[in-house]
Amino acid sequence: MPSLPTQPLSPLDGRYQAAVSGLADYLSEAGLNRARVEVEVEWLIALTDRSLFETSPLSDADKQRLRALYRDFGQAEIEWLAAKEAVTRHDVKAVEYLVRDRLSSLGLDSIAELTHFACTSEDINSASYALTVKRAIEGVWLPALDAVITKLRELAVEHADAAMLSRTHGQPATPSTMGKELAVFAWRLERVRGQIAGSEYLAKFSGATGTWSAHLSAEPDVDWPQLSREYIEGMGIDFNELTTQIESHDWQVELYDRVRHAGGILHNLATDIWTYISLGYFAQIPVAGATGSSTMPHKINPIRFENAEANLELSAALLGSLSQTLVTSRLQRDLTDSTTQRNIGVALGHSLLALDNLRRGLNEISLSRDVLLDDLDHNWEVLAEAIQTVIRAEVVAGRSSITDPYALLKELTRGHRVGATELASFVESLEIGDAAKQRLLALTPATYTGLAERLAR
Repeated sequence: MPSLPTQPLSPLDGRYQAAVSGLADYLSEAGLNRARVEVEVEWLIALTDRSLFETSPLSDADKQRLRALYRDFGQAEIEWLAAKEAVTRHDVKAVEYLVRDRLSSLGLDSIAELTHFACTSEDINSASYALTVKRAIEGVWLPALDAVITKLRELAVEHADAAMLSRTHGQPATPSTMGKELAVFAWRLERVRGQIAGSEYLAKFSGATGTWSAHLSAEPDVDWPQLSREYIEGMGIDFNELTTQIESHDWQVELYDRVRHAGGILHNLATDIWTYISLGYFAQIPVAGATGSSTMPHKINPIRFENAEANLELSAALLGSLSQTLVTSRLQRDLTDSTTQRNIGVALGHSLLALDNLRRGLNEISLSRDVLLDDLDHNWEVLAEAIQTVIRAEVVAGRSSITDPYALLKELTRGHRVGATELASFVESLEIGDAAKQRLLALTPATYTGLAERLAR
């Protein structure tokens, strides 16, 4: 059998590429290399701005031409780096050679030796990953999460008053409203979103083993830690002063654990909506031309939520692996983090794909209020909680001498279906105050929702 033309191995780069392409600008190999060029160029500018080693600050025009190396980074640079790395067998060294080559073409050979000055590869990499991950989270992933939260908030308000039977342990329980239950997810996601939005993105810039040894050898009178801090923070990321050869990756562990936490909440949302659909609480809005089953024409399958569920599980596994691996580096440095970090985009890609499916799925469901009300009407026994609680209050107030109200209601309702008529007769027979009795007689499963509507709104 002949080989196929070159194909993407990952579905993120094939079937689902359109949904996750925004991440590729930052977390692909090309995106990482563009950031590396940016870090190298900005370091050159930082050194010359301070007239170190008898250099003069670059003109604004020269700075703009230098910055164009990463701002206009494209296919030519991608191919150049691929060819050079095939020779150097070192990705960061290839980037250094690219910058040197471009300096020559710009007539800036006099500062060429300041390219990658006193840097270890991990100075460049840690800053590049901090930049790319920050931009991917803030520019792509968080907006996708926000779209889901916004839709949940809209649905929570729209269905704030839609009474529904709760199911604790899968069994009929005190009613709530669909809006309140959806608001719980929005509330949970917003809390974790705040933690993610407040994440640090740390980089180190302290040389081979984090001691600034080469820097001090070249110029002992410079406050290199302060210069490095100003440089790193000037790029909009955070500075880690005390490290080994690598930045310790603790910020990445924290971030990926938080994204995984958000994914767990989203997974819970996906499975709950799937269950509500199976109960008939939500109807799925047909999409023109879509097929639900290859053999059963009537079916509309909840594929958006199933797709989200699976991708969140993949994302969680990868994010967990990233956290577990990146937290450790043998002695002053080992290379396990290099391959691991190349999968950051894959981990976030599955999460982003899930967010896209959840957003689309939430826009393709319609609440069946009649089903909710019918379900409530078949479960009047859920009012047992209210009745026994009112009796207790009446006993304390001296208006009833009933003993063990809980056992009384348990005998009436546990394992039995009790309808409106039977429950009304039972309440009428109770020794309680008239006001309390009238409150209970007016109560129905559909009105026994407490503050659910207010909480949702």
